[in-house]
Amino acid sequence: MEPGQTQPENPKISKFLILAILLFSMALMIQQCALSKKIQVEKEIPFSENFYPAPIKGEEIVAHSAIRISYNEKHEQANWVAYRLLNTHIGGSEKRKDRFLSDPFVSTFSAHPEDFKKTGFDRGHLAPAGDFSWSEKAMAESFYMSNISPQLPGFNRGIWNRLESQVRQWAVENEELYIVTAGVLSDSLPFIGNKNKVTIPIYYYKIILDLKEPEIKAIAFVMENKASKLPLKTFAVSIDSVERLTGIDFFHTIEDILEDYLESTLELEKWFKE
Repeated sequence: MEPGQTQPENPKISKFLILAILLFSMALMIQQCALSKKIQVEKEIPFSENFYPAPIKGEEIVAHSAIRISYNEKHEQANWVAYRLLNTHIGGSEKRKDRFLSDPFVSTFSAHPEDFKKTGFDRGHLAPAGDFSWSEKAMAESFYMSNISPQLPGFNRGIWNRLESQVRQWAVENEELYIVTAGVLSDSLPFIGNKNKVTIPIYYYKIILDLKEPEIKAIAFVMENKASKLPLKTFAVSIDSVERLTGIDFFHTIEDILEDYLESTLELEKWFKE
């Protein structure tokens, strides 16, 4: 080779180098996308202000990362728990640790796990732990006592658990659901606990709203606090009937015509496809 001349490029080496750079870039992009998705899922998922129930006299609103609670100090539990459930939330890797704690964000102090000791009642979730397997923080917050109510074991581990599983399946099928749930509270109900008197609801409700096109729909359930092997659809009711039972105005900020339609109708065929 004469002085001043450069070594000619080897075409095979150049192609290999370009291919290696492309593969590295693609791997980096995939990693960044996965990280971005994880960060997006781990972010706080607010329940839109448009879908909170109307204010209730004496309530304290407690906002956590994934759920919002209307706390009723008199009954030492929630008037309602509201949250958004996405299909991407289902089947996460976060495991439940069953670490029940008083809610440090309730100004008047929530019920305590000891209030349930030796009562025969489960510490029953209102918003179920299984809906928060996508986030360590949200999972831990679901065990705050503000999200817990006295439930008979046959109810909590049976029909109520079946409904929770069904709602998760609906979230997978419908992408995004808005959920409001709690016990039906009244002054005449019995209670457990000595330090804190925790009301024992006779009935529990769960409302599910799907505002995604093309099939906007809603359904509600009212279940007695006891074991049952009846099909879930047996307990399906209109949202209007839950409002009459609880005195709570649920989706009051939705446009009136749509609200009236969603709350007054019960269309089982839109939810139970079989």
